[in-house]
Amino acid sequence: MDTRRTVCDGIEGTDTTNAGLWRYNIGDTVRFTSISPYRIRISGRTKHFINAFGEEVIIENAEAAINQACLVTHAVIDNFTAAPVFLDKGKKGGHEWIIEFKVKPKNPEQFAKVLDQTLREINSDYDAKRQHDLALVAPRINVVRKGTFYDWMKRRGKLGGQNKVPRLFNTRDYLDDILRMLDEE
Repeated sequence: MDTRRTVCDGIEGTDTTNAGLWRYNIGDTVRFTSISPYRIRISGRTKHFINAFGEEVIIENAEAAINQACLVTHAVIDNFTAAPVFLDKGKKGGHEWIIEFKVKPKNPEQFAKVLDQTLREINSDYDAKRQHDLALVAPRINVVRKGTFYDWMKRRGKLGGQNKVPRLFNTRDYLDDILRMLDEE
């Protein structure tokens, strides 16, 4: 069973038994952590991914990359979300991230580089699209003030334990909504 902890709060799955599995809605992805006895870990949601360019980034990839970037730069995050940046008039695509830090990285450029490099190391599809900026350019990161995600969830009427910040989304709906909210401030 994987019992590692992450320095990034709120980014870990939860171990459960098959008795607990019945309460979950379809759409969760699971990973077996033991087959004797059977134990699973809820590892993500099927709708939380980015695959706008064939890069197939899943939540597990994003969390591993965020965790590594936090470790290297001594940062601690509170929340994040990411979405694609679509091709536009001769510009290449990419990913845009919104990150709320509890402890900001000492070197934000290094944080972005480690995030990108880790995604490349663990996801060959992402790496192929990033080769020579073939289809994807380096990720763009927006650092937001503390409380941004809380305010956004509150504005949407989605406060409470049953509502989670969508980590990855294959459209820009959530990301653009957060950016609009910040522009209104």
